[in-house]
Amino acid sequence: IPGREKLEWKEVYKPKQAKIISSIRARKLVGQGCLSYLAHIRDIEVESPSIESIPVVAEFREVFPNDLPGIPPDRDINFCIDLEPGTRPISISPYRMAPAELRELKAQIQELLDKGFIRPSDSPWVAPVLFVKKNNGSMRLCIDYRKLNRVTIRNKYPLPRINDLFYQLQGVSVFSKIDLRSDYHQLKIRPEDVPKTAFRTRYGNYEFLVMSFGLTNTPATFMSLMNGLFKPFLDSFVIVFIDDILVYSKNPQKIKAIKNWVRPNSMTEVSSFVGLASYYRRFVKNFASIATHLTNLTKKEIPFEWTEKYEESFQKLKTLLTTAPILALPVEGKDFIVYCDASHLGLDDVLMQDKNVIAYTS
Repeated sequence: IPGREKLEWKEVYKPKQAKIISSIRARKLVGQGCLSYLAHIRDIEVESPSIESIPVVAEFREVFPNDLPGIPPDRDINFCIDLEPGTRPISISPYRMAPAELRELKAQIQELLDKGFIRPSDSPWVAPVLFVKKNNGSMRLCIDYRKLNRVTIRNKYPLPRINDLFYQLQGVSVFSKIDLRSDYHQLKIRPEDVPKTAFRTRYGNYEFLVMSFGLTNTPATFMSLMNGLFKPFLDSFVIVFIDDILVYSKNPQKIKAIKNWVRPNSMTEVSSFVGLASYYRRFVKNFASIATHLTNLTKKEIPFEWTEKYEESFQKLKTLLTTAPILALPVEGKDFIVYCDASHLGLDDVLMQDKNVIAYTS
């Protein structure tokens, strides 16, 4: 964390038995002012890999810079701000800022100028600026474009549904995730719309030459750009959601972590396995019934004693997780059928369409 002390511990230390608490409990304790530490533990005998040591990064250094080199190149799509007919320029007075915020404002404006992302402006459109604190303690410069957004015609380009994207990943076990650096700043604004992005500061008025945070239609425009770039690969081995790119493939060797999961020796280890398995429950038929014994074993009132019924449930879940069926995508306009089954152990449902399984619930 910038400006905070960093503690390095290199001695061998055998602590007392630690007590695991939930994230909700941890947040509550931190909120009450309890002393807390964030520890990153690693083997000092093993050298930590650097980003530069990754082969694909070393081969394509020009697309993995530490920061954007400057104004982006011309692309097939520019960010547009189309306004409702009859809209007149909107000018709003600046907000007050504390001395620390003014120092940060001056530094960030200079950085944006150096990169070529903004330029001085004499536009009649003027929006105020403010700062929002990030989780790491630094401050994000934000432009209050709310009044401009109210008179902007909405871009109707659809964003994909997260569940639909997940359905494409049945049987997939190898993933490569790519997150774009300063995504919005990689797209230019249409020249005639640049004056509409103007903002007012104590150090002068400026306007953006690249897409800025806070403007409506930015997600839709960027989604359109990304889908155009990856169109030949979508639904084959690439998923895109705004600035996040997921490359996926099938590789049975990569499911060894589940196949080789050793028998749990404590309630905590059972909870860990059941938690992982529950994340994929929609792919497993009768999940609740199969997992009921292991779920019961996570209850405090039940003593931990591994018996044959727990072993059977454990092995069956491992098999089902590594051989999960391929679920079909729903087809709009066709009828659905829901099959239900209930017992004392659980309630299970199957959503089907044209004899194809769409989803399991339990």
